[in-house]
Amino acid sequence: MAKHKRLDVLVAIRGIGLVPIFYHADFDVAKNIVTACADGGARAIEFTNRGDRAIDVFKELAQFRDTQRPDLILGVGSICDSPTAALYIAAGADFVVGPMLDEDTAILCNKRKIPYSPGCGSVTEIHKAHSLGVEICKVFPGAQVGGPAFVKAVKGPCPWTEIMPTGGVSPTKESLTEWFNAGIVCAGMGSKLITKELIAAKDWAGITKKVKETIELIKEIRG
Repeated sequence: MAKHKRLDVLVAIRGIGLVPIFYHADFDVAKNIVTACADGGARAIEFTNRGDRAIDVFKELAQFRDTQRPDLILGVGSICDSPTAALYIAAGADFVVGPMLDEDTAILCNKRKIPYSPGCGSVTEIHKAHSLGVEICKVFPGAQVGGPAFVKAVKGPCPWTEIMPTGGVSPTKESLTEWFNAGIVCAGMGSKLITKELIAAKDWAGITKKVKETIELIKEIRG
């Protein structure tokens, strides 16, 4: 089961403002990545359900969290249906993220008090997600949906909406300023933050440094 309570997870995600996103088939590499991110201040991390038997790696990560890094908030991403969500919830997921809004997944997560952030690309989808108990809506793909301008437009008539874009967000002052000034509550960031080069070099300190710098930029932008 989840290590962290729903409200604690949501407060942490909002407070940090950054959710690193990654997948790796090797547990040792994955463990080093989540540790590096947490050491940099981003302790809410999304492991995507992208590879064959990804659930097996996730189970080991959850065990690592439970026994050695209880500060880690371990979520799962790329969840498209409720049976898959159920597997990860049983394995200990603290939150669930999907590329689209799936009603059955939303209901399941709500029943289990697990935060669910579905990918939404319209005001109608965001409204539907709210009706299903979603607190933070993922905008995906962020750049193609409309970028910061889309977020600003949605927040006009629906200022209560909390948005996390994924896709199109870079760990630069310019990009982060655009998005946070538009009104996002946090940013999901994958390969632009946890780069292939850093992973290949096993530069875990480099990932920690990049994450820490990104969080400092977010703090500065937020004022």
